[in-house]
Amino acid sequence: MMDIALIKECADPSLRPAIVEKFVEAAGSPDPLTITVNSGGRLILVPKATTADSAMEIIRQNVGRAVVRVGLTQFPAGVVLKEAYELKSDLVEPCANLRMGTLMFAKILRIVAKWYGNPRSEDVFPQIFEDAVYAWKTGEFEGVSVFEAEDPGGSIEMPKQSKVHSIDDEEAAMTIPANGTNEDLGRAGIRIDLSRIGGN
Repeated sequence: MMDIALIKECADPSLRPAIVEKFVEAAGSPDPLTITVNSGGRLILVPKATTADSAMEIIRQNVGRAVVRVGLTQFPAGVVLKEAYELKSDLVEPCANLRMGTLMFAKILRIVAKWYGNPRSEDVFPQIFEDAVYAWKTGEFEGVSVFEAEDPGGSIEMPKQSKVHSIDDEEAAMTIPANGTNEDLGRAGIRIDLSRIGGN
């Protein structure tokens, strides 16, 4: 679980903390020094970085020749800066990486939401989020290079907090209490409002 203080201080404010956490869980890494290198659809094994300096050395050796993903958000290092000499160590600094990654992911969410017609139904949001994560990992959505595409702007606050439940509530509902068991979940049953049946 991510540090909520880090999310509040560093993540793009257009994304709610629950969405940031889900994004990093789905597409990122818990280790800010994680570097993933892909070339021609194949994962290239690189030494494990133990310091920011060693991480930057690995990044500089591979950027421009392969797809290099970096840090908490697995930010694509070569997208904004093409030349190795332009790369700075804030790529592996947790706060800066989270800021850059969530800013870019928010743009991708807006691109995907626009393609869906900017729906406001909370039922559609999981599909939009899933497509945005896929676009983050592949760099494309419906033939568009999402990292270089123009930001369509607009709001991405779906589902709204004022709706029946939020993403946080969904996760809480799926969590087994500390003193509970799987059997407790089975006994909970399905909750249906029957108060209106049989009355006039």
